[in-house]
Amino acid sequence: MTRPVLIGNCSGFYGDRLAAMREMVEGGPLDVVCGDYLAELTMLILAKAQAKDPGGGYARTFLTQLEQVLGTCLDRGTRVVANAGGLNPAGLADAVRALADRLGLPVRVAHVEGDDLRGSLAAITPPVEGTPVSANAYLGGWGIAAALGAGADVVVTGRVTDASLVVGPAAWWHGWARDDLDALAGAVAAGHVIECGPQATGGNYPFLDEITDLRLPGFPIAEVAADGSSVITKHPGTGGLVSVGTVTAQLLYEIAGPAYPGPDVTAHFDTLVLEQAGEHRVAISGTRGSAPPETLKVALNDVGGFRNTMTFVLTGLDVEAKAARAEAQLFDALGGRDRFAEVDVRLLRFDTPDAPSNDRATAHLRITVKSPDPATVGRAFSGAAVELALAGYAGFHTTTPPTAESAYGVYRPAAVPRGAVEHVVVLPDGTRHPVPDPPLCSAPVAAAPAGPVRPGAQSSGGTVRAPLGRVCGARSGDKGGDANVGLWARDDAGYAWLSAYLTAARLRELLGPEAADLGIERFALPNLRAVNVVVHGLLGDGVASSTRPDPQAKGLGEYLRSRVVDVPAELLR
Repeated sequence: MTRPVLIGNCSGFYGDRLAAMREMVEGGPLDVVCGDYLAELTMLILAKAQAKDPGGGYARTFLTQLEQVLGTCLDRGTRVVANAGGLNPAGLADAVRALADRLGLPVRVAHVEGDDLRGSLAAITPPVEGTPVSANAYLGGWGIAAALGAGADVVVTGRVTDASLVVGPAAWWHGWARDDLDALAGAVAAGHVIECGPQATGGNYPFLDEITDLRLPGFPIAEVAADGSSVITKHPGTGGLVSVGTVTAQLLYEIAGPAYPGPDVTAHFDTLVLEQAGEHRVAISGTRGSAPPETLKVALNDVGGFRNTMTFVLTGLDVEAKAARAEAQLFDALGGRDRFAEVDVRLLRFDTPDAPSNDRATAHLRITVKSPDPATVGRAFSGAAVELALAGYAGFHTTTPPTAESAYGVYRPAAVPRGAVEHVVVLPDGTRHPVPDPPLCSAPVAAAPAGPVRPGAQSSGGTVRAPLGRVCGARSGDKGGDANVGLWARDDAGYAWLSAYLTAARLRELLGPEAADLGIERFALPNLRAVNVVVHGLLGDGVASSTRPDPQAKGLGEYLRSRVVDVPAELLR
């Protein structure tokens, strides 16, 4: 048995805290420091950068972070693993070598490639029409494990799954085989918890009263043991909180059903158990794994066209009438709505009657137009909006001056057979090695036994009107065009009520008109006292295309928690 491997995260997205890698390396012992830089939107951003500079296409801030700690990592034997390679992992590997040469440091660099399918689209389903600006399969952790096993100090990858940044190092450290499915599933759970950085340590956490240190949260650490169990923690003296609640919140983030499929293993989140194992220490154990799917997930990004938005400010009385007049005048001046490929009009009511201040008497009319023709939605559109200034409703003004059009992207999920993807690791000596697939069959996995659910708990003692969030926490996010909301209770009685109360029909009612015609899936995870909800199509064609004010659904969970419902009085005492 080997000791647990200490894997610290230093990035949850491209643009995260620049000092985090230095804070993690200098804050205490680590065997591996890893960073996740690639969201679905990031691939589109990197594709635009690569179009301007073919030698780019990777997360350049990674080099800035690495420069601060590379010498320390080499001295301490701390390995660095990151998916910052984006669309050009070989280019980033060369840039790391150039950085090391400039610093006079002997560094062994490896990279993982094969995820970029732009030159091989035929096997993707559904079939790809046109030429996407990015097309990336989600690879697993075995290329990373091979690179570390060959002595790499720094490993950079393209599009591997976020959790693979923990799975690969853990598999290397403990010498796991590809059929050690339970251990791999445990590493997936740990990786999913720490992949978004401080979201596991009190960031974006709904119960502020639980967080005893409100400074910027420290980044998380996963201590992964030989059997795949782990302890989630953070460096001593850093801000935030690591609790069963913060870990639960992150486990529910951007998932669908309890079976969480990945390229190396399907991890069953309804089998794991959480336990507070000390101050800022949460143990994850019991995670079961089964075979991964026969296909790999693919993320496609296309250029969708051009868009522009103007926001009118409506003050005081007759807000709806003012909004109707502004909308009618604008499209009359533009020659009608039909000249646009898409029109989105939203009246955002922030106003209150007899407002005590001017700003609290205002609402926003937000109008977004899209077209394949940039001129149609450029200053011709925004200029027409401003030309209404002296001819429109009383109190007319806008939040911005006339703006130019901007390009937007369209995200599409797809799949590809494993045999159509050449997963390759390029070792520090330059040799290239194919990465074999894991076994694709295994025994079925049963969920952990559910605790007692007492249907009568919601009626004894009567009910009171209260926000749903007085009983549960929530965390929400985006997966392409879908939104996910995980809701969890803090005790058994709360979960007994929550699981019975939050039916799909009730959720549709609470989510309001924008979800009225959308597909809603609801999944129970009794071991986490949680219900996970997927709202299909809420975000349209993904964050780069969505016209919602909250295009990544980050606030959707807090909106649900704010809804006033009939709550059993005993749950509020």
